[in-house]
Parts: sequence; structure tokens; C-alpha cells
Amino acid sequence: MPRDVRPPEQAPPAPAAGTTQQAPAPGLAHDAPPVPRRRGAGRDLPAAIAVGLGLGGVTLVSLLLLKDVFVVLVVVAMLVGSAELASALAQRHMVVPRTPVLVGGALLLVATYVLGPAAALVVHGLTCLAVLVWRVAEGRDGAVRDVAAGLLVLSWLPLLAAFAVLLLAEPDGAMRVVVFVATVIASDIGGYAAGVTLGRHPLAPSVSPKKSWEGLAGSVGLSLVVGAVLVVVLLDGPWWAGVLLGALLGITATFGDLAESMLKRDLGIKDMGSTLPGHGGLMDRLDSLLVTAPVAWLVLALLVPVA
Repeated sequence: MPRDVRPPEQAPPAPAAGTTQQAPAPGLAHDAPPVPRRRGAGRDLPAAIAVGLGLGGVTLVSLLLLKDVFVVLVVVAMLVGSAELASALAQRHMVVPRTPVLVGGALLLVATYVLGPAAALVVHGLTCLAVLVWRVAEGRDGAVRDVAAGLLVLSWLPLLAAFAVLLLAEPDGAMRVVVFVATVIASDIGGYAAGVTLGRHPLAPSVSPKKSWEGLAGSVGLSLVVGAVLVVVLLDGPWWAGVLLGALLGITATFGDLAESMLKRDLGIKDMGSTLPGHGGLMDRLDSLLVTAPVAWLVLALLVPVA
């Protein structure tokens, strides 16, 4: 049986006289392997760590020295965060009535600490009314939009922060706040570590492309461990209450961060401000704490009674 005879390869035609043959462009002669993208935080990590440790140290010292000092820190943080959010909303022509929002928000936190949750509801309601009256007095155009923006700021920051003040008001309030804050920090660290090293499946790509299901698992896993340990050690509570606390705070902290990311994308900004080097604005660090505060207060009030 005759063998298949392959025709001889023909050399490429020589260039015509008077012309030059161009060499292939560098990098195109062979298919180069794609360069993997580096995964990272996209921020000044040393500055972020230094600022985070500084804030944590100030918070811890204020709790251990005098609880009233921590209330002052919360009020200042809410004023700065509210101003940052108001400035961000102003980029979409939503003008927050700052005077009633800032004054009413500060009074809400102080009244909560001194008088309890009923006072918080009363001051919040009166401040909502003050926002409405203040804005209507300035004119009709855009009033509904501006009032809605004012109520958003008032309810997102001072009202949610009031639950942290309720934690502090208990006899063992300083330790309750430590458990709450440390568990949320553990959620952030666990989510970052797992997301950077293992993140492959986006959690909400249209809102925050860097958030992954693996990061959520890391958040819940580390906050669960830290919550269980601290509830037993600092509050003398049952370990399973700490497990439940950690799991819930890990989930709510992640979705609190997503909520702020969604708002920033809608506003077309990267950060709420530039107050904290490596972090952005103060509001960018409060997002996880704010939405978890009501959950922490409720779980600890129901499952870890005051000794």
C-alpha cells in the first residue's frame, strides 16, 4: 500500500525588489501566557493598619477609663460621618438640612445613654419633624428630595449608633461594647484574608466586585470564633450565644458594607471622604458597625443577661 507523501514545505516568497520585509512585532511572534492579576486591597495597607490600630486603642482606652468619654467619641464620630454622607449626597443635588440633623442626632445619642430606648424614639421623631419644618421653610423646590436625604442620614447614623450606646448603658456595658466591636473587626479581617487568598466566586459583582462568597465565609468563620471566646471570657455567657452572635454579626457586617458600596456606586464616588488615611472617610469604617449594632444589642440582651 503506498504511503502518504506529504508535499514539501514551501519557503515564503521573497519580498519584491525595492521592498523590505518587516519583522514581527515584539511579543506577537508567539502567544505569551497571560500575566495573572495581583489581588490586593487597592489601598495603602500600612497606613490603614496604623489608623485602625490607633482608632481601636482610643476606643479601648475610653471604655476602660470612663464610659462617658466613649459616648463623646460616638457623638463626634456620628457628627463627622453625617457630614461626610451629607456632602456625598450633595453631589446628586440632595441637600441635607444639616443643622436639625446634626443637632438632633447628637441629642438622640445623649438621650439614649441617659434615659434609655424610649427617649431615643421620642428624639428621633421630633428630629424628623424638625427636618421637615426646616426644609419647608427654605422653599418648595426639591423639598421632598432633601427631606428624604435628611431622614436617611438621621436614621442611618445616629439612630443605629444609639444601639451601641444602649450596649454601653448596661452595668457591664464597657465589656459588651468590646465584644461587639472586636467581633465586627474579626469579621472584617476574616473577610479580607479569605477574599484575597481564596476569593473566586463574586458575592454581588454589580455592587462590589471584590466581595466574594469565600470572603463571606471567612467573615462569618472568624467572627464566630471571636464572638464565642469573648462572650465566655468577658461576659460569662454561654458559648453558643457567642457563636450565634458571631455568625449574625459576620453576615450583617458584610451586607452593611455592601449597602454603603451600593450607595457609593450610585453616587459615583469611591470613598465617603478622606478623613482616615488608607481607609477613606470615617463613614467608610462605620458602615459595618452601624448595621450590626442593633443585632448585637438584641442578641446580648436576650441571651446574655447582666450578671
